[in-house]
Amino acid sequence: MDTHDAARSLRGRLRDQNFAITAEVPPPLSADPEAMLALAAPLRGRVDAINVTDAAGARTAMSSLAAAAILRRDGYEPVLQMTCRDRNRIALAGDLLGAAALGIENFLILRGDDPAQGDAPEAKPVFDLDSREVMSLARRMRDQGVLPSGREIASPQRILIGAADSPHDPAADWRPDALIAKQEAGAEFVQTQFCFDAGIVRRYIARLSEFGLPGKLRILIGVGPLVSAASARWMNEKLFGVTVPEATVERLEKAQDPEAEGRRICIELIHELHQIDGVAGAHIMAPRGGAAAIAKVVDGLSRL
Repeated sequence: MDTHDAARSLRGRLRDQNFAITAEVPPPLSADPEAMLALAAPLRGRVDAINVTDAAGARTAMSSLAAAAILRRDGYEPVLQMTCRDRNRIALAGDLLGAAALGIENFLILRGDDPAQGDAPEAKPVFDLDSREVMSLARRMRDQGVLPSGREIASPQRILIGAADSPHDPAADWRPDALIAKQEAGAEFVQTQFCFDAGIVRRYIARLSEFGLPGKLRILIGVGPLVSAASARWMNEKLFGVTVPEATVERLEKAQDPEAEGRRICIELIHELHQIDGVAGAHIMAPRGGAAAIAKVVDGLSRL
């Protein structure tokens, strides 16, 4: 499986329908750029782009814009996650311009986690625009070179706009209206929540195909190396929209080395995803183990 070509951008890989591998790295609670580079170092040469989260879990960290700029300066291709939670439309437009000026081209636009869940529950959320409105703002700035006010942008940015979604087993009458709205607003690629069941992905993609979405959106399915049966059960109970099949839980339970087994399961799943028409790639997340765990998964793909 061809998983990486360091000479190609994420935009190019998605455009040419090459299976892409992206990863996620939360920025550190640090003002030291070397701390960010150390977190990303295991992924150098292994993935097509690295997502930097935007105060994930509503917990303060180095700003995603700064973290993405540090990675870009050091030769990585970042995906800048930008939430609606912390900025009004003035700040959002300014950050879009600033990021593009720093050479950042890939944006994943998200709603953002509720501050009540984070380390500053008294913080006031902004939500001036929702994610679709930010996508529309970004597309207008890029394609028309103007702000919503009509003010002209001197040098419009070249950006790739991304959205999030959650794969699920679609009911007979389910329509992907939310994803259609994001695509119409300007989304060009999608990175999803975790999905550990290739069967669900097949049925989800099949339904999206009925509405022509895989031809308009490049869809990367969220995966990750599970570390234990207990962790898998926690995901089933606590993460909305995430299902770990019971057979997977049993494999982890019986394994002598659950972490190694979790990596094997992840590798097998990515291999299955690669065979599904309409899946453009895999987005690997490892809340436990971080980039080092992701690197081991990617290295394992070369042996498929």
